Amino acid sequence: MANLFLKQAKQYAVTRPSYPPELFEFIASKTAGRDLAWDVGTGSGQAVASLAKLYKDVVGTDTSAQQLDYAPCLPNVRYVHTPPDLPLTDIHAVVAPPGSIDLVTVAQAFHWLDLPRFYEQVRSVLRAPRHGRDGVLAAWCYTEPCVEGAAAVDDAFWRLYSASQPYWAPNRWMVDDRYNSVDFPFDPIDGETHTGPFEFSTERRMDLDDYLTYITSWSAYQTAKEKGIELLDEATVRVFDKAWGGDRAVVKTVRYPIFLRVGKVRPE
Repeated sequence: MANLFLKQAKQYAVTRPSYPPELFEFIASKTAGRDLAWDVGTGSGQAVASLAKLYKDVVGTDTSAQQLDYAPCLPNVRYVHTPPDLPLTDIHAVVAPPGSIDLVTVAQAFHWLDLPRFYEQVRSVLRAPRHGRDGVLAAWCYTEPCVEGAAAVDDAFWRLYSASQPYWAPNRWMVDDRYNSVDFPFDPIDGETHTGPFEFSTERRMDLDDYLTYITSWSAYQTAKEKGIELLDEATVRVFDKAWGGDRAVVKTVRYPIFLRVGKVRPE
């Protein structure tokens, strides 16, 4: 996964959406403790600042050192650059001891993980009923954006997104599926009857250059470019320019739907 975002780490940090307070408040309300949170695949830290306001300490891990270079420095946040195949014993050494974490989060990175391996790690580090309180796993993705009052931009976007399909990694289907059918072997959190997906949304204000830079942050954009394909060729950019209204500097509201799966460790 790290190599897919190596060349566009700066674009990712600048143009990717943040997440709404309501999302974190919902998740935090379901954790019995707020001592320690682990943000997996933290990237450039889109989720970290919000977690740091709600939890005493936060550990953010990522396989991309370039992404971590753009993550915010906060007094109660520790970042760790990890290889994708880090053994469980090393997780305990560099992330947290067994049974010590209140919350594990995965923001827009769940589909990149080796899930059986990851679930073993989660069960090991999360607080479980035998430790006196339940830890929680929360994984979410945002799907493709809609531009407020600009159906022509959305139409152009979906034509481009369809054309980009050969260049996405196969596990991208999980995002398109909104994490609906992914294996998620955890129990519903207190007060809920299922593990989701629960729907939220986030917004960014963007001009056309911001919007196109967001597209260049796609892993599919990088993959296509390496194959000699420019997804944002001159003709495509002209289509977006016209759909935007002809003035690239006009700022529009771009909305991203968010879909959350959340659960707690099943009792043994």
